[in-house]
Amino acid sequence: MLNPIQIADHTPIHGPLLHADGSATFSLWAPAHVRILLEVQGHPARYAMAPSPIAGWHGITVPDLQAGARYAFVLPDGTRVPDPASHFQPEGVSGVSELIDPRSYRWRDQGWRGRPWASSVIYELHVGTVTAEGTFLGVVDRLDYLAALGVTAIELMPIAAFPGRRNWGYDGAFPYACAAAYGHPDDLKRLVDEAHARGLMVLLDVVYNHFGPEGNYLSLYAPQFFTETHRTPWGAAINFDGAESGPVREFYFQNAIRWVNEFHIDGLRLDAVHTIRDDSERHFLDELAARVYHAIPAGRVHLILENEENEASRLARRIGGAPVRYTAQWNDDVHHSLHAAATNEACGYYAEYHGDTHKLGRTLAEGFAFQGEVMRFRGSARGEASWFLPPEAFVAFIQNHDQVGNRARGERLGALAPHEAHRAVAAVYLLLPQIPMLFMGEEWNATQPFPFFCDYGGDLADAVRTGRYAEFAHLPEFQDAGSRQTIPDPLRLSTFESAVLRWEDCEKQGHREWLSWYRHILAVRRAAILPLLKCLTGGEACYLVRGPQAVTVQWLSVAGVLLRLNANLSNSVCGGFPVAEGREIWMEGHRDERGALQPWSVQWSLIRD
Repeated sequence: MLNPIQIADHTPIHGPLLHADGSATFSLWAPAHVRILLEVQGHPARYAMAPSPIAGWHGITVPDLQAGARYAFVLPDGTRVPDPASHFQPEGVSGVSELIDPRSYRWRDQGWRGRPWASSVIYELHVGTVTAEGTFLGVVDRLDYLAALGVTAIELMPIAAFPGRRNWGYDGAFPYACAAAYGHPDDLKRLVDEAHARGLMVLLDVVYNHFGPEGNYLSLYAPQFFTETHRTPWGAAINFDGAESGPVREFYFQNAIRWVNEFHIDGLRLDAVHTIRDDSERHFLDELAARVYHAIPAGRVHLILENEENEASRLARRIGGAPVRYTAQWNDDVHHSLHAAATNEACGYYAEYHGDTHKLGRTLAEGFAFQGEVMRFRGSARGEASWFLPPEAFVAFIQNHDQVGNRARGERLGALAPHEAHRAVAAVYLLLPQIPMLFMGEEWNATQPFPFFCDYGGDLADAVRTGRYAEFAHLPEFQDAGSRQTIPDPLRLSTFESAVLRWEDCEKQGHREWLSWYRHILAVRRAAILPLLKCLTGGEACYLVRGPQAVTVQWLSVAGVLLRLNANLSNSVCGGFPVAEGREIWMEGHRDERGALQPWSVQWSLIRD
């Protein structure tokens, strides 16, 4: 019996290790118990794991094991629990764990060195609904299409093992394990390998702020994994700063490094980091970035944040432009400004942006619309100054899984905005110097919704269903119980099936024209905007309000080239725009000879000294 295997600084490794000699080492941090047993299917007796000199750890090395062996840990009261750092859960989140050989897949991407972040055109997708197959291999079949579209990176919504067969992924219970519904871990490796062969990066959405409500057993043997000192929307917070938080932090550091090292993932998008509570001297997010960059060559991996707090300091750059910690942040302010303009919606947080042309200009020019001002919707100040950051520090979008799926019925923008408005806001964000991100099917104006769905049973299913209906009770259209019953039931199979993309639609009239338009504008971005991005350093952008929802925005590059956007995102003609000069690279809508832009018109130009 051996103690848990350790990395160089004597920190134990979470999860199993299969050795070349056919033995396997199993480690478990279980500080609540002095005795833990290992059970391996097919073995006549359980193995007593050895307590480690490192407090709370138990470990053992078992000879003559092969990939595919299934195992579980047994607590003193006889409860069988999966490995919290399991690499695969073939029987679901409450079943046994499976030993995986990380060397079994034969990679072909030895020449791959990633892509510069500035070249990113991201395509966010949900593995379970992007194709009818709903698998990693199903995504492989769409990679040629995505490369031809002009995409340079795919972003997978979370793939960590979750309860049931269908889930958005944010209710995962095993951060180290691919969801069995999507395929074997080697299938994910093939997806990454095939993407790299086509010049596509693969980004992965990871959830380090909570576990889902089913399938997590950590509190039974490691209650120190959680803390009541902080609260989150999901209850007690993960313990990133209290007593015995070291193994907890290490659990996530090792997870991030594993995705990049073993699976060749090109970047991680960290979900809702504003809910990660940490009062320690070195914040978890800072140490995570340092650990990842120490393990991976600089520039090879990109770290992206979702952060409601708009903490521009986390996006700081070194001299020369390389990120100190985080590469970019999803920019909700761009979405909210453009969505409010296109749809005229003014409820909830959209009220903060509706009709506010200064916020529109500011978020296009400087990144964040809120840079320390009070946001009435939440009743507190939000954000930090961002004007000095390069545009590539922000990911811009007009649709994503949240902004579509968190609507009661999951409607896409095409169902909410007039055609001309929809096309105009797309023309703004796709050529914006910020990094554009498409949501799957957006490019052909897919009509399939993306409602919230999951696969629970019993009382938990009832609670989720009730909570979903209650979430929208404050909205005028759902004031009575009858109207709330029209919200798709998240537990029904039909709700999930409604979100599955119908790829045959992209060849139909109307959708085919949208797809052609997206291919064209992304080609213009590649030819005209991409070469300019390396010359945009931040602090060289400005905006001028021309009228309600009408702005001129300019970016001056260090090469002396001026990028100018004239946009009228309103239903009225707006004059006063500067005279046409330089080279027009895109015109959506119409502009007359006196400089007035017709409703929903967008003009992009390049002007040289």
